[in-house]
Amino acid sequence: MANETSLKTEKQLNVFEKYLTIWVALCIVGGIVLGKVAPGVAQSLDGQAIYVGGAPVVSIPIAICLFFMMYPIMVKIDFAEVVKAGKSPRPVLLTLIVNWAVKPFTMFAIATFFLGYVFRGLIPGTEIVKDGTEVELWRSYISGAILLGIAPCTAMVLMWGYLARGNQGHTLVMVAINSLTMLVLYGLLGGWLLGVNQMPVPWQALLLSIAIYVALPLVAGYFSRKWIIQAKGQAWFQAKFLHVLTPVSIIALLATLVLLFSFKGETIVANPLTILWIAIPLFIQTVLIFAITYALARMLKFSYEDAAPSAMIGASNHFEVAIATATMLYGLSSGAALATVVGVLIEVPVMLMLVKVCLRTKGWFASEVLGNNGCAPSIAASH
Repeated sequence: MANETSLKTEKQLNVFEKYLTIWVALCIVGGIVLGKVAPGVAQSLDGQAIYVGGAPVVSIPIAICLFFMMYPIMVKIDFAEVVKAGKSPRPVLLTLIVNWAVKPFTMFAIATFFLGYVFRGLIPGTEIVKDGTEVELWRSYISGAILLGIAPCTAMVLMWGYLARGNQGHTLVMVAINSLTMLVLYGLLGGWLLGVNQMPVPWQALLLSIAIYVALPLVAGYFSRKWIIQAKGQAWFQAKFLHVLTPVSIIALLATLVLLFSFKGETIVANPLTILWIAIPLFIQTVLIFAITYALARMLKFSYEDAAPSAMIGASNHFEVAIATATMLYGLSSGAALATVVGVLIEVPVMLMLVKVCLRTKGWFASEVLGNNGCAPSIAASH
């Protein structure tokens, strides 16, 4: 069992997490340069695929990168904590309702309003997506926003909850529950909303994406965590294994981004404000969902320790799943994939801003005394 000091040490933002926005910006530049200097590299890697019915369905190099984005997240989840959720069901119910009954639809509405109407004239052109269908770029960007909006609770949400001094037990439970819920609802909601957006919905690829990028790392993480703790003990797992594994997820993410932007470089250079047009609705959505959840938590008289992580979980996105799904459905060079990456770009600065909002408004809520600053003894920081 980790003591309070080790928990604090584990939960410090590492160099990749603290400067994630800068790393993403460097990957944008690096990818654009790679696309200019060696345009065949990304195409060659993306061409090494698993074919189904004569069509490329899974890019093997990208699948490897995306698996290593997801596995470090899943192995850090202690699913045994889920059974404790019944002791405090209201925060769990609020988070589930916001994540699955509110957030996907506000994201769809906000993205459609800005990208489909306000900025539509500023987003010219079409693209050919993975199945050969020609779609308008603005519609493809909306699809990326949809995939972000239905992917709740990023791995880094444990970090945001910790920095806001929230109840990490509740946060951990919701990470686990959302991971399980995504196995069912991600495909259903995603397929429906993409269809409403008049995008092709390759159901085979969508279901395969969930299997590869959610179910496979989820199962691998669960069993490897169980075996390692049995063999080496909880302390070794926390201090040694997770310490080595922590940077792997973000390194895999950054490698994927370099490849993605090697495809999208010409589009960005030709339309440098594209990222801004995508970022605006994503920023508004993040702040809106945070405000809705935080306000409801106050109305329901939650303690601050439950209110803060509930709002953080609702506001943040599981961008790893969104990137993986957009890449599999529409291709690494698609506008949908680019839109999911913009979610990564704004994630850290916006969530750090919301952490400060929580800390400054702590007095709005009652408080409860939690051991270890609200941290359950078995929790380790995600990422």
